[in-house]
Amino acid sequence: MKAVFLDIEGLNDLNLAHLEASFEVFDSFKSTAPEQVIERVVDADVVIVNKVQLTKEILSSVSRLSLICVVATGTNNVDLDAAKQNGIAVYNCQAYGIPSVVQHTFSLILALHTNLLNYDRAVREGDWQNSSQFCLLDYPIRELSGRKLGIIGYGHLGQGVANIAKAFGMEVLVASRSLDDTRVGRVPLNELLSVVDVLSIHCPLTEETHNLIGAKALALMKNDAVLVNVARGGVVDEKALADALRSGELAGAATDVLTVEPPREGNILLSANIPNLIVTPHSAWGSQEARQRIIDQTVENIVAYGCDDSTRRVL
Repeated sequence: MKAVFLDIEGLNDLNLAHLEASFEVFDSFKSTAPEQVIERVVDADVVIVNKVQLTKEILSSVSRLSLICVVATGTNNVDLDAAKQNGIAVYNCQAYGIPSVVQHTFSLILALHTNLLNYDRAVREGDWQNSSQFCLLDYPIRELSGRKLGIIGYGHLGQGVANIAKAFGMEVLVASRSLDDTRVGRVPLNELLSVVDVLSIHCPLTEETHNLIGAKALALMKNDAVLVNVARGGVVDEKALADALRSGELAGAATDVLTVEPPREGNILLSANIPNLIVTPHSAWGSQEARQRIIDQTVENIVAYGCDDSTRRVL
């Protein structure tokens, strides 16, 4: 059996021994351009992929391929209808990054509340060295205890963030999914926005959530509130967020995601004159442990596929 890993960059520093041992032949490539895909998968039984597009044209032109393993949760880079039509199974990975993303979320929340980056910069620029007293308190520091955390998206990630928030003594409010969502413990979004001190976003990007947090939503928030987005770019209107930070309508924000990644053509949130904004490069999920879980889950998927149906060839 032959497997091809089309875009292993970002995972090739991990322990791949069990994955490689699952096949007689295992080829891997740092990346694969669209025009290279067919030639690399034409004789493969299994294709392992992260973000490379597997289109209908590609899936219809390969005869040996029986399994696609996506080393991510999202499968939008695979034409699932074409895979089904051609008898190709598609497996993904799930819940591998929860501890890493929760940790990153609170790293951002804490950095905003302690003004961590401003204090680090002040020391490097000599402000502390020139201080008239033993400490430097040029930037406001806020405690999390007693503050209200609003969560949009209450799956495993949102629940994980809520658990940590409660340990800090925060009050947790969970946004309703819609106007019809009357579940106990859920708060209508507009009501939630008006009272929270921290807004943490963990919902998927869909037609309903695109620009969910725009100018009108931001205007409902308190001037001393902060926003954290570790979900997807596009859930927050980037221009509206930049405007709110510049005008002081919002005290601070942090985002791990942008609408286009990587932002090769620039992005409004990368402008130098936006105050109290932290941008990280879609790295919340990327702890070594989380990335190793992706590899381990992929091995589990391969074993499960080989054992699920006795009519299939055992991998």
